[in-house]
This record gives sequence, structure tokens and C-alpha cells, in this order.
Amino acid sequence: MEYVQERIATIHDYNGATPTTPVSRATIVVPLTAQDYGSAATERVFRTLASLNPERVIVPLRADSSIVHDVSEWLHSFELPLTLFWCTAPEVEQTLARYDLNGQTGKGRDVWLALGLASESEYVVVHDADAITYDETTVPRLLFPLSRGYTFSKAYYARIENQQFYGRLFRLFVTPLIRAVEQLGWTADLLAYLSAFRYTLSGEFALTGDLAKKLRVPRGWGLEIGTLADAFQHAGFDGTAQVDLGTHQHEHRPVEGDGGLGRMAHEVGETLYAVLEEHGIRPDYDTLADQYRQCAHTLIDQYATDAAFNGFSYDIEQEQEQVSLYAEAVTPPQSDTRLPAWESINLSPSTVLTESQNALAGKQTHPRR
Repeated sequence: MEYVQERIATIHDYNGATPTTPVSRATIVVPLTAQDYGSAATERVFRTLASLNPERVIVPLRADSSIVHDVSEWLHSFELPLTLFWCTAPEVEQTLARYDLNGQTGKGRDVWLALGLASESEYVVVHDADAITYDETTVPRLLFPLSRGYTFSKAYYARIENQQFYGRLFRLFVTPLIRAVEQLGWTADLLAYLSAFRYTLSGEFALTGDLAKKLRVPRGWGLEIGTLADAFQHAGFDGTAQVDLGTHQHEHRPVEGDGGLGRMAHEVGETLYAVLEEHGIRPDYDTLADQYRQCAHTLIDQYATDAAFNGFSYDIEQEQEQVSLYAEAVTPPQSDTRLPAWESINLSPSTVLTESQNALAGKQTHPRR
């Protein structure tokens, strides 16, 4: 047990803390895909949410039309003030296209669509639907710093299951990559800010409704890095906190394939490089790739020692193979996929919601057979 503070406020759980927080003034955003529909983990998340009495729950759904009716019926079986937002409805995509906002779909785009609506609340909480360890303290813990005047809070936790370390993309890609940039001599408050987070890629965070309007959210898996970049700009060190959620488990992804960690590394890296370059940090990417490998292999040695100390299993060769895969993602940024802040565009979130509701009404009138 430790009580070390980082440059951002670091909130520890010493003895099963259950803080009282303003859940009734918060909108909870839970992005959902067809893969999550009906799973035991997702069922647990929504049943737990129902016991918390939040102001509103918004579920941005990315799914084909063939399953939307079934998902809608299932979600509305929970006793929740729930708004289902069908992000990939043709009507939604047509509306976005009129504002030159359509394009690549992904988790970040889903969350961005929901944040426009959620920003009407005083507080907003975003978390995934596949957390196996989710419980009734998750939302209150994330909200606690906001109730004390902070603007942005983010979860941190240990990714340990079956006596093994998980969180590979965070451990073996993002952390050594940021260290590599620093070791190449680049110094900036942004790097110090990113380094202060104990789990940079955690999918659980909370923020004020005002900040939600200001976020430029990347369309895909760069969501977490993009969110931190704008939190740095608008909340800064003094307005940011990170909160201990203990040990975290969720459903895992393969290393390769369209939804695998290799693809995710490219999208996360693309956002990170765009953010760094926006702040004047422009490393030589060949040199950065070499330095990244060195930093990653140093971490592998450290994790191997930590695992041995605890009697965990640790496959050094497999970890090294993943570093080789991730190193392919250390390349100059080709594009910046961040969507604009809601406060900077003329499109109203309620307009897009209306199109989603019209599409959902059509599916309820003509359900899948």
C-alpha cells in the first residue's frame, strides 16, 4: 500500500472507500457494440447502474440494422432513464455528412456523439460495458473529485488476472513510447501530464458537462489519448485527478486482426503523434522507434522481475513479440482523426438524436423477422 501523489491529484482506495457523490446530477455514457449485447458483463453493468439512480444513461450503439430492435428491447428492460443512440443509423450518417462530419466509425466517434447530449448535465461519466469487475462504487468514485472542484478525473487500476499481467497496449506501447520521447530530450508540460497518469488508456473517466463540450474526440481507439490532450488544455494539472478502482478485469482482445491490439496501436499512436506535434514535439520517427524498443525491453525486464517476485507466470518471448508488432506503429502521423468540439460547430446534438430516434422508431415498427 502506498500514498504517493503524482503531479495530478491521486486518490487512493485504502479500505474499500464508498464515497457519497452527486450521481443524480450525472449522465452516464456507456458505449455499446453488437459484441457486448447480452453478455454477462454488460448485463451486470446495466443492472448495477439501475441501482445508482443517475440523472440519465446514454448508450451510443454501433451495430447493424438486423440487431438494433433486439438490442433496444433488451436495454429498455432495465429500470433506467435510458436514451439509446444508434450511431450507425443511415439517418444519423446522412445528417453528419451534411456537416462534413461523417466518416470512419469507431468507439471514439460513438462517445463523441453521446457527449454532445450528455454535456447538458452538470457531470458526465464515461465507462465501458464489458468490465467484469464493475460494481456500485465505480461511478461514485469517478465523480468524487468533481464534487470537490476538479474538472476531470480518470480511473487507474491493476490489470491482473489468473496471476498474469494484462493491459498490454498500455504497458508495452504507450508507456515506453512516452518515455522514449522524453529520453530523446523533448520536454513539455504535456509529456509530464501524460506521464502522471497511472493508466493512460483506462476507458473510465468523468468530467464536467462544460468540459464535455470542449473535447475533440478521435474517431477510433485514440479516444483516451485525445481526451487527455484536451483535458490538459482545459483542466490542467490542478483540475485533474485520478482515482483508484482496485483490480480491473474485462473481456480481452486478440493481438492481431481488425479489432486486435496491433490495429489499436496504430490508431492510438496516430493520435499521440498528432497531439505531440500540435505541442511542438516532432521527433525523428526512426530514432524514436529504436528508442521505443529500448524502453519497452527495459520495462519487460522490470515486469519479469515483478512477476517472479509474486509467483506470476510471465512469457518474456511473447511480450517481446508484441513490442516488435507495436514498433511498426511508430511512424509519422498521416492524419488527425479528432472530431471538433461540440461548442465549435453549428450542429445541435438534439438534431442528431432526433434522426437516431426516427431510425429506431422505424425498426420498432418493422422489427427483424
